[in-house]
Amino acid sequence: MKNPVHHIELWTNDLETTSASFDWLLPLLGWEAQHDPSWPQGRIWHHSSGLYIVLEKSPAVSGLQDRMRAGLNHLALRASDHEQLDQLRADCVAYGWTELFADDYPYAGGPDHTALYIENAEGFELEIVVD
Repeated sequence: MKNPVHHIELWTNDLETTSASFDWLLPLLGWEAQHDPSWPQGRIWHHSSGLYIVLEKSPAVSGLQDRMRAGLNHLALRASDHEQLDQLRADCVAYGWTELFADDYPYAGGPDHTALYIENAEGFELEIVVD
């Protein structure tokens, strides 16, 4: 089995704003946008591992994203190296992301864990990790 995770689907209230923040970040981390113009309510990014992420504005969405409630707290994705992580940190605000735990960067996850934690306007948190 090449990847035990098939795909991740996230629902949004604001497709345009939320997809813009992901459209900046995911390609920098090796994900390719493959948006289907015949499906205007969604966006898709594929990774060479076979995994893909779907962002969809569904009429079934009720309420706002709240990572502090039961359910998905965040996604953790990999950066290529420390330099890329520092560059993402420097640029993230311009693309709709807010840094979390800035005072503890890059070790907010502990002294042996190098990561950047960011959140977009809709409340989706991403942890960008350097292994």
